[in-house]
Amino acid sequence: MNKKMNILMFSGEYDKALAALILANSAREMGIDVTMFFAFWGLLLIRDPNSMSEEDKTTYEKMFANMTPRNIDELPLSKMNFAGIGKKMLVEMMEETDTPTLSDFLNGAIKKNVSIKACKLSCEVMGFKEDELIKEVDIITAEEYLKDALESDIQLFI
Repeated sequence: MNKKMNILMFSGEYDKALAALILANSAREMGIDVTMFFAFWGLLLIRDPNSMSEEDKTTYEKMFANMTPRNIDELPLSKMNFAGIGKKMLVEMMEETDTPTLSDFLNGAIKKNVSIKACKLSCEVMGFKEDELIKEVDIITAEEYLKDALESDIQLFI
């Protein structure tokens, strides 16, 4: 039976997302089954920037959509962001060492069959519609996530 890892992605920050996606990709390369469950700010990682809509949204949902990063590569750093200067430095350092981008790591995880799940309640609260998320996402309840997490050998909260 394969080992299983479960990552609850709560953060919408570039460096934390990078760590989570590096771990997910590495685990898949080791033959470990991986589920990533995106909740609240973590939903910003799986937003499809080409499918965002203001149709059928409340005023708050529209404001929220316009105040948050539209795409995964626009996420800020958790520390030392300095209005984007810190992130620019990190991205340049990554380029110098031929490190893939955050988008590359997400696409790699998808190609390696990491199971991508979104929290139903988080989507409802934050105003994300299913068609605004990348197509590989399944929306599930917290109870469904917990059943999956209970079967995991490794559980991470990022």
